[in-house]
Amino acid sequence: MQIIRSIAELRAWRKTAGRVAFVPTMGNLHEGHLALVAEAHKHAEQIVVSIFVNRLQFGQGEDFGAYPRTFDADCDKLRAGGVAVLFFPDERELYPRIKQEFNVEPPHIQNELCGAFRPGHFRGVATVVCKLFNIVQADVACFGKKDFQQLHVIRAMVDDLNMPIDIVPVDTGRAEDGLALSSRNGYLSAEERAEAPRLYRHLSAMAEALHAGDSQYAALEKAAIDDLNAHGWRVDYIEIRQADTLEVAHAGEARLVVLAAARLGRTRLIDNIEVTR
Repeated sequence: MQIIRSIAELRAWRKTAGRVAFVPTMGNLHEGHLALVAEAHKHAEQIVVSIFVNRLQFGQGEDFGAYPRTFDADCDKLRAGGVAVLFFPDERELYPRIKQEFNVEPPHIQNELCGAFRPGHFRGVATVVCKLFNIVQADVACFGKKDFQQLHVIRAMVDDLNMPIDIVPVDTGRAEDGLALSSRNGYLSAEERAEAPRLYRHLSAMAEALHAGDSQYAALEKAAIDDLNAHGWRVDYIEIRQADTLEVAHAGEARLVVLAAARLGRTRLIDNIEVTR
């Protein structure tokens, strides 16, 4: 695996690389990331993975400084996964003027769901992903469905800005007890880790009810929120939305998604389940 730190070197490599699939990450890699790499191998001969902890998507009081940096372990996993290039720029390489003066501004959805609790987060995500797409010039990029709102924003950005790249969604990786794989699971204490699957159980129960035709969306949301709060969680939201647009869902719609974000101790967990009926 080649480790490339400069944009110029990566662009020189890209000229002769053939078809390329791209997996952008912030490092601290787990099996969910490696599933993205495995999916990428289905779509291209050469795989590029980036590791960059993007300051722009962290809000005030969030864990930019404390975000785990596990470079050596990440490299071992990527080599085992058959990655051709690891793009590992520093901040000055990606943001040469320090402050990013031109940003990608997503539409109103950036201020809903997770965006209501993390102002500016999706602007930071869209901006850095746009920059990485321009740098890597990949044919395909793979993103996990766990970050469902992020996936929606990136797909819309690619469509609206006519970017020549295909976005491939990858199903959420889960532990045996259903907990969605996440870098932030490492923040959970042993007691919190035992409690954490409760979120997935509620989403699964809601999905089953929706699939059976239940249209009492507010009641389903409230029951899940109340139970989580009663067990020591602090729920940001649990909402049923249209799967394709993330707009507020109405009775009778065929494609839905149940989305949640909740805090257990100091750890913020997100998850979702799609429903087709």
